[in-house]
Amino acid sequence: MKGCLRWGLIAGAILVLLFLLVPLVAPYPPVPGAVAEEQLADPDSRFMDVNGVRLHYKDAGQGEPALILLHGFGASAYSWREVIGPLAQRARVIAMDRPAFGLTSRPLRGQWAGQNPYGPDAQPELIIGLMDKLNVRRAVLVGHSAGGSVAMLTALRYPDRVPSVIFVDAAIYAGGGLPAWLRPLLATPQARWYGPLIVRYIFNTRGDSIIASAWRDTSKLTPAILAGYRRPLRARDWDRAFWEFLLAGRPLDLASRLDELTMPALVITGDHDTWVDTALSRRLAAELPHAELVEIPDCNHLPQEEQPQAFLQAVNAFLDKLR
Repeated sequence: MKGCLRWGLIAGAILVLLFLLVPLVAPYPPVPGAVAEEQLADPDSRFMDVNGVRLHYKDAGQGEPALILLHGFGASAYSWREVIGPLAQRARVIAMDRPAFGLTSRPLRGQWAGQNPYGPDAQPELIIGLMDKLNVRRAVLVGHSAGGSVAMLTALRYPDRVPSVIFVDAAIYAGGGLPAWLRPLLATPQARWYGPLIVRYIFNTRGDSIIASAWRDTSKLTPAILAGYRRPLRARDWDRAFWEFLLAGRPLDLASRLDELTMPALVITGDHDTWVDTALSRRLAAELPHAELVEIPDCNHLPQEEQPQAFLQAVNAFLDKLR
């Protein structure tokens, strides 16, 4: 019995040692079949170098103020596919992929100079940088879910460039990033090696069910839509970039700054949002100085996809009042 225990302890010690040493000496396993982002692009995809990041975006229509569409966590410009065309009939529409998502480039630690492109402080600078390169003077920001916090940060920092903000099931009251005590643990070489592999496994095995949980009527969620969401998972280093994004997050405390957002605002929410509770969107509309609320019936977290006509009606009515 003592011999078995001794050998068990030795085996356990060897496994722990291997767990600690493998990330220090072994190359990280690449995403199987991974390709460059450009190889996954659509015919209307465009790329622009901004602040050291190669941004992927869609650009349609003419006229200012433009509309800049900012997707939520885990999504991309693809999530705006149903509304870009109709909105482009009235103004210039730009849908961009935020760093770590879609087909925007994914620099890894040590590959960027200056600001961490995955951190919240870099997001307004990327948006304004893209606007400058595209000669867009002013733009209404349309932020979905976590993209709502990016829209608000940008509007607070550059109020002269943002005449209005449209919040779509916006995550304004969310915590914003990992707990401070956990971040150093997840930044160790071991966590940076194993963590992305766990993320890769979760997205590959449970990604479809995660997407489905954001829909009220999952019969509308076709295999083609799921394939569109999965396409960025073929990009090189998407899993490692996602880990960098998680590490770069921090609490933003945007709720305490709502009174600073004095421009007109529209808050859109699905009436059955299970990701950002509908009550939080009602609260957002009530606490913003100049906001109106539209609740879309029979809709979960993705009104621009699940109920695009109702979404367009709400946005167009709001924009008409800004003229």
